[in-house]
Amino acid sequence: MADKYTKAIRLADVPMDKGAMNRAETGLSQLDHPLGGGLVSGSVVLIGGDPGVGKSTLAITACAAFANGDRKVLYVTGEESLQQIRMRADRLGVARDTLMLLASTDWDHIESEARDSGAYVLVIDSAQTCRIPGLTSIPGSVEQVREVAHRSRQLATDTHIAIVLIGHSSRSTELAGPLVLEHFVDTVLDFEHDGRSSLRTLRTMKNRFGEAGELGLFEMTAKGLVEVLDPSKRLLVARNAKASGTAVVATVEGTRPVLVEVQALVGRPSADVPPRHFVGVEPVRTSMLAAILQNNGLDIYNRGLYVNTGAGYRLIEPGADLGVTAAFASSLLKQPVNENTCVFGEVGLVGQIRPVRHPGRRFEEALRQGFTRVICPQENVDEAPEGVEACGVASVRDVLAELF
Repeated sequence: MADKYTKAIRLADVPMDKGAMNRAETGLSQLDHPLGGGLVSGSVVLIGGDPGVGKSTLAITACAAFANGDRKVLYVTGEESLQQIRMRADRLGVARDTLMLLASTDWDHIESEARDSGAYVLVIDSAQTCRIPGLTSIPGSVEQVREVAHRSRQLATDTHIAIVLIGHSSRSTELAGPLVLEHFVDTVLDFEHDGRSSLRTLRTMKNRFGEAGELGLFEMTAKGLVEVLDPSKRLLVARNAKASGTAVVATVEGTRPVLVEVQALVGRPSADVPPRHFVGVEPVRTSMLAAILQNNGLDIYNRGLYVNTGAGYRLIEPGADLGVTAAFASSLLKQPVNENTCVFGEVGLVGQIRPVRHPGRRFEEALRQGFTRVICPQENVDEAPEGVEACGVASVRDVLAELF
């Protein structure tokens, strides 16, 4: 630990412990990818999300997969009994001899068991149920949760145990949510769903050992969480390629390319304030794109506008702008986009099309999914691989000319 040095030393002279900073795959590729390739020993990971999204199911599934590699895992539950955890593991078919269980909310007890167990991974479900002896506040309060995070950091540093904290999002003013924990941990993963589909998205919000913005995709089934190994294929499974008002956009989450269908519906002109209903896209940016289209010759802004994404997937990067733009234009003009055409690009306020990062990966993913024509920023055309017709565009008007 840094506090044992009495004066500054050269970077090259810092001793490296052989047990520190090793990375091990969990056995779930859709978890390893957001983690940056696996769990780093001595790190603290936070998995946050709304109650009922499946965080505990993800945790026990990952524990079992990891324990299958002959590494000891200690799973601490403060919300369920050991019998309930056993029933869940049996139902999921993930029982493992190297998976150890502990039902406790007392931090001193948890820390003692973790040090004595020889576990490589410690999972605490959840951080908000833990109680620090000596603190008078209730478990889940800001004071308690901060101290749990601080002591987790110390335990991970001392023992090289990889610690995973489960944190429930909370709207209560008395209970602390994952935001309180984020400053103390190395990696923050957000487990989310839209409430309408069976898909669950795991996104990296922070990672000291990898890129933020990475993505893992799961599907909740009767047998528990199942990894979606080909996200693009899953998100396009219900696509109607011949319908107007739809477009496929090649987006990138972190370093991972994903194809997503964007659906739009443009209603009739309205004398009143026109309705807006956007799912899976950022509302302010989507309204801006409608205004840009209006400025470029499409009578759209005084109409009711509706946008939805495939399986409720949340589009968060600017490269998805052309997908929304194309879907709006297709709906208004009642012309379907060519079924072999995919789009990507950022739209500026004056209608210019800006280049985006990782164009090569977007082209390759489009080709892998059978799209042979891609409308993209002019500056990104040169990275198109053989087999893809790249149509470079510089403005929204160029896009409209290429779509149909």
